[in-house]
Amino acid sequence: MIRIARSTLVLVLLPLACDARAQCDRWQQRVEYTMEVSLDHRDHLFQGTTRLRYTNNSPDTLREVFFHLYFNAFQPGSEMDVRSRTIEDPDERVGGRIAELEAHQVGLSVVSDFEQDGRSAELTPMGTVLKVALARPLLPKRSTTFTFSFNGQVPVQIRRSGRDNAEEVAYSMTQWYPKLAEYDARGWHAYPYVGREFYGVWGDFDVTLDMDSAFTIAATGVLQNPQEIGHGYPVGKRGLMRPDGDRLRWRFVAKNVHDFAWAADREFTHSIAQVPGGPQLHFFHKDARSYGAIWNELPAYMVRSFEFMNAHYGRYPWPQYSFVQGGDGGMEYPMLTLITGERRLGSLVGVSVHESVHSWYYGVLASNEGRFPWMDEGFTEYAGSEVMQALFPRAVDPHAGSIAGYQALVKSGRHEPPSIHADHFLTNKAYGATAYSFGELFVHQLGAVVGEKELKEGLHRYYDVCAFTHPEPIDFERVLEKATGLELDWYFDEWINTTRTLDLGIRSVMGIGDSTVIEMERIGDQLMPVDLKVELRDGSQGYYHIPLSLSRGSKGAGSDRYEFTVLDPWKWTHPNYAFTIPVRFDAIGAITLDPLHRTADMDRSNDQVEFPIGTSGFARP
Repeated sequence: MIRIARSTLVLVLLPLACDARAQCDRWQQRVEYTMEVSLDHRDHLFQGTTRLRYTNNSPDTLREVFFHLYFNAFQPGSEMDVRSRTIEDPDERVGGRIAELEAHQVGLSVVSDFEQDGRSAELTPMGTVLKVALARPLLPKRSTTFTFSFNGQVPVQIRRSGRDNAEEVAYSMTQWYPKLAEYDARGWHAYPYVGREFYGVWGDFDVTLDMDSAFTIAATGVLQNPQEIGHGYPVGKRGLMRPDGDRLRWRFVAKNVHDFAWAADREFTHSIAQVPGGPQLHFFHKDARSYGAIWNELPAYMVRSFEFMNAHYGRYPWPQYSFVQGGDGGMEYPMLTLITGERRLGSLVGVSVHESVHSWYYGVLASNEGRFPWMDEGFTEYAGSEVMQALFPRAVDPHAGSIAGYQALVKSGRHEPPSIHADHFLTNKAYGATAYSFGELFVHQLGAVVGEKELKEGLHRYYDVCAFTHPEPIDFERVLEKATGLELDWYFDEWINTTRTLDLGIRSVMGIGDSTVIEMERIGDQLMPVDLKVELRDGSQGYYHIPLSLSRGSKGAGSDRYEFTVLDPWKWTHPNYAFTIPVRFDAIGAITLDPLHRTADMDRSNDQVEFPIGTSGFARP
């Protein structure tokens, strides 16, 4: 370990003993759904009724409410149809398929007989959104009850939802019912559906599904009448007692979730595995296929995945989770995911890990995916990469791909600020790389700012503090600030709201007697503290950390993978920074910036300098 002999080193700030629970304390709306739905598999038509209890916990008087009617997106001329054909890089899963749908293939969602506390309300259909003028204003801290009927047609599966997907799963019933839009401090979020992200109201669901008894159903929630159903659900000591007739009524109840999804198929095989301490995992797939044996290996991996997440990121709060073959790739829903199943083991485990880890970020934290898609996908990618490293250990950084993905986006010229609404990215590539690669990088890179130990502890604290509150970036920022004593607004502001890029370089190295002066330069516009490694010719090495002045402190001793010496902060106004180490120049073999490659430095060529024997100094041209 190389020690510095100078009196100008800054003191390392110890974590503040602040209570992070002051974060995420904003009000939340509340809803209770009771639905009864009947689906006819012969014509793919469904009809249902809803009783919805809505509590207005906001300080505002509401005179209207909005519902999402997602299935209406699957009609020629819809906003999803036009957007999918006019965006620069169309999603090949959608392309022009919606425009080609015939009448019996389209999606349809219609609401009728809408009443508020027994009084009729005025409905204004707006494509995938329904506006409801309330019969009477809903005052702050008051509740009201909506009752209505709805009917629809299940579309041919194109994007996430629908019937008869590419693997011949009969029904992927997601975004299928009239869903109340969320209202928060920013107002209503009644986004038209163009195929991107979702945002919902916390509440309880009590859903009864009436369907031909030949189908096995997987759904959000816990089945309340397994003794009448069977189909792989435990029926208890008294055994199966099915009612007469060729249809079954499946009743599912889910508490404290913000959506409800289900899937159905005649060929589903249903198996169960138990995570020690919970939850119970259910698996539904079409076993009569060549990949059925691979699905049989999945439960053991998913039990380990849930154990890892429970230990490192916070406990999964619901009693059950289901992995269901369906959809068009992988998509998360409360207590359930739909994933395509014709995969090799690594792919099947990978998609199952990613979608189930969403339960922590989409399911429990549930940030507004429209406004902050990277908070869902990016955090999920980060934690999922950690899980996959635990399941399949490799001698590489599990997050390296996020840096490469982000850098490729920047170099493509399609980079847009991550603060843009998910629906409004100019290209699918920019949206995908921002939500996934940038989001994971954003979290991973914080390890270089606050320390790996503090980052891991901060993520667990963030989950505990902000569960069930729809957190925003400021909430994660403040949780970390209170835990570390550092100011992080510069990091959150510049990385989220701009497209500035990071490029730091070694400018010069000069020996002066028994000491060496190292000068660095900020080439890019993005700000970051600096980690630096000095390797000596005798094989020893020393690490240094240069805080950014705006942080008003430094990551602490024991917070990272190696011991380091803290130097004076780099003032953010200064393009260059120089410091002196008490080591002769001819004893140094190499100097490296960001030795763990945790930052998205756009030019690594200026991050390392090697000194052959006989070198007298270094200065970059």
